[in-house]
Amino acid sequence: MFVPVAGYFGSCMASMAGYLACQACTCVSREVLTQSARVAWSVLFFLAMIVAWIMRDFAKPLLEKIPWIVIDAAHMDLDDKWFGQQAVYRVSMGSFLFFITMSCIMLGVKYRSDKRDKYLHHGNYLLKLGVWLLFTALPFLFPNNIVEGYAWMARIGSGFFLVIQMIILLDFVQAWNDSWVATAEEEGEGGQRWLYALMGVTLLAYSAVLTLAGFLYHWFKPSGAEGCAFNVVLVTLTLLLAVTLSLLSLHPVSNGASIFPAAMVSLYCTYLCFSALQSEPKDYECNGIAQRMTAASGSTLAVGMLVTLASVVYAAFRAGSNTRLFTLATSVDDHQNAPERAALLAEEAQTSAGLDGVPDDQTATRVLGEANTRKEGALDDFTPVTYNYSFFHLIFALASMYIAMLMTGWGSEVQEKDRIDVGWASVYVKTGALCCTAVLYCWTLIAPSLFPDRDFS
Repeated sequence: MFVPVAGYFGSCMASMAGYLACQACTCVSREVLTQSARVAWSVLFFLAMIVAWIMRDFAKPLLEKIPWIVIDAAHMDLDDKWFGQQAVYRVSMGSFLFFITMSCIMLGVKYRSDKRDKYLHHGNYLLKLGVWLLFTALPFLFPNNIVEGYAWMARIGSGFFLVIQMIILLDFVQAWNDSWVATAEEEGEGGQRWLYALMGVTLLAYSAVLTLAGFLYHWFKPSGAEGCAFNVVLVTLTLLLAVTLSLLSLHPVSNGASIFPAAMVSLYCTYLCFSALQSEPKDYECNGIAQRMTAASGSTLAVGMLVTLASVVYAAFRAGSNTRLFTLATSVDDHQNAPERAALLAEEAQTSAGLDGVPDDQTATRVLGEANTRKEGALDDFTPVTYNYSFFHLIFALASMYIAMLMTGWGSEVQEKDRIDVGWASVYVKTGALCCTAVLYCWTLIAPSLFPDRDFS
């Protein structure tokens, strides 16, 4: 008799626990989205990437029913790959138009009291989701020539996005180095462990560079394959760049430079070399890794999207890193409240005090709270925003262009369903990014010596 009752109560308790857990997650997520607009915009951008991915692989039945798309391309061989490419371009274009519109709207927002901050950048997320859906659907009404024009423009915008990523990377590793060195200096003798940790990470990075380079020679110069000179030259060039960056960081011309940033930049360049070689067509005989696994598969797509999302979010955070922050106190100490409390008591005594002219504590507390609320509202009118909203949305607009190139192989080759960013165009773009990263880092090392009168801090 008691077993069914116990089971019933156990089931009820489990259901109640699940309901409370869901409610807690809902409240927490709502609070996070309310407090951090950057998180909410990142979620929306991630949603755009998911939609582009799905549309690329399953858009043909939908686009076949849109006459102006099919008629304009009647002279072409329309297959699943062509329809998928068109779908990605149009979703990317809609996301770009949405974020570039937000960037223009947010121009000139400097203070939190600006209504654009409250109603557009923060809050009203369901409304903004609906507007984003409208922008995403809008490019499907455009003729093919407009979409093709956007595809060429996206190539340029994607290049700017990659350059921004390089700058963010260089800033990140330099800030990492400066932070650990500053901590070691502050702690004195006990701070030596930070320097040892920095050296340990440096050695680990160089070990990873050499190990990955060995695998690259093995994977992309397979035995029996001929004509793999490009792969060998690219890997060798990457190693030479790593040596050059390391020696330059130790040279007197690089006043105050450290070996740690050189190690991290060398590791990133080696990763770009691997990514470029992995993007070679799978039927290319020198792409040995394609014979062992499905290069750039769906799992790689997911990882690539997460990495892109993380880089965009970090770029947005860094965009406002130089903005002066003003922190308003959330509470006032009693000794700071004393003069205001006395004045408020006197004011209350002349208006709503009792027969003896002295208000009670509850009335004084209420009046003081109202005064503090008015003061905080006045101060909020002059509280600056913590980052540049317009530049933040511009980064997402450029990232929307980059997603179009990532999923279509930079528009030169139509991607298969289980592949992303594959083709010779992708190889050349990543090779260019590798060289640009090395050049930018070299410039950060020698620029202070070439222009001593300028401040590069």
